[in-house]
Amino acid sequence: MERTSDSAGSPDSARDDVKIIRSRVVVPMVGEPIEDAAVAIVANQIADIGRFKEVKARHVGQILDLGEQILLPGLINAHCHLDYTCLRGRIPPRASFTDWIRAINAEKAKLTTGDYVASINQGFAEAQKFGTTTLLNLTAFPELAAKIKEPIRTWWFGELIDVRNPDQAKQTVDLAVASLKPASHWGLAPHSPFTASSELIRRCEEVARREDVVLTTHLAESSEEMQMFRDAAGPLYDFLKGIGRPMDDCGGQTPLSSLSRCHQFDERWILAHLNELAETDFDLLASGRKFHIAHCPRSHSFFGHSAFELQRLRNLGFNICLGTDSLASNSNLSLFAEMRELLRKEPSISPREVLLMATVNGAHAVGQSATLGSIRAGSRADLIALPFPQGGADVYESIVAFDGFVPWMMANGEEALLR
Repeated sequence: MERTSDSAGSPDSARDDVKIIRSRVVVPMVGEPIEDAAVAIVANQIADIGRFKEVKARHVGQILDLGEQILLPGLINAHCHLDYTCLRGRIPPRASFTDWIRAINAEKAKLTTGDYVASINQGFAEAQKFGTTTLLNLTAFPELAAKIKEPIRTWWFGELIDVRNPDQAKQTVDLAVASLKPASHWGLAPHSPFTASSELIRRCEEVARREDVVLTTHLAESSEEMQMFRDAAGPLYDFLKGIGRPMDDCGGQTPLSSLSRCHQFDERWILAHLNELAETDFDLLASGRKFHIAHCPRSHSFFGHSAFELQRLRNLGFNICLGTDSLASNSNLSLFAEMRELLRKEPSISPREVLLMATVNGAHAVGQSATLGSIRAGSRADLIALPFPQGGADVYESIVAFDGFVPWMMANGEEALLR
């Protein structure tokens, strides 16, 4: 990587605060790849993109030549639990999803506040090394957000559960909001329809409308969740009934139809998983408003869930983005690995389509299509660089095939020190 200074350009366009990043190819995601290309950056924003000679002629400033690299937008992790980075490898797959819940609850009981802070910091560092520049983090401890200096752009979601005390829904939501509001970006995450009461979800929706924030929840994740709501039976039903959850919402409905009766999903919602859907659910999805879906391919494989209906959901017009879930059900926080796993399961889609799910689609999910997930004038300068492929390989195939830590990153206009 070579740095030079340059004084070419007309006086009218000269700016002494411009950074010009040149690479063998720029992949903007909102257009075709550009060979021998550059982006001009002012402060934390993309000011220009094009062929290097053209950008250099229009702007004056320091030039960073990345050489034989692919420059692309930073990746967006649309569903992650950094609380549990420290649980990597601690919980092997279980025959029952409910048994896994018991196991993670047992591990969580051993952790201190200091453990969680360290876990979140470790997770941020790892996600950044893998090229993630925006992360949607669900935390069971919203008060910890104030203790963390996140190195990348972060949406903090307070993950809320009131299964043992549904009469305290208002207090649970109010405490989370008070903890999260100082953050630059935040939202609320009523955990799931089997752990969050309808009143808690209603109050989250009320806050979201008032504060104009995003909501997310886990829905239709496992066959045991389907069995619970449809049949009023199964391991998850028995477990929750045993800890005192009211079970009068179970029987004769699916998780999606149960939640949809009381709550209207729309563009403000990101629903994670949706692995277990009945035919009646697809009728409901076809006629309802569109929301966003966060799919976590490797966590999906870890649990052995039913096949994710990617093409069917895409055909219905849903925006599907990618996440890593937590390291209690995954091996690392690489979105490149998530893209490869999805391609393994869905060979009919292209590497470019998968990369869109980890960039453009994630930006759309948080209402930031104009500023995140792509390289264009006006977008934030969140960029990563990868080695250019040898032997004429397709650039998108090379991006998805990349395995390891990224060699260069810029987050919000500042080069990141990757250790």
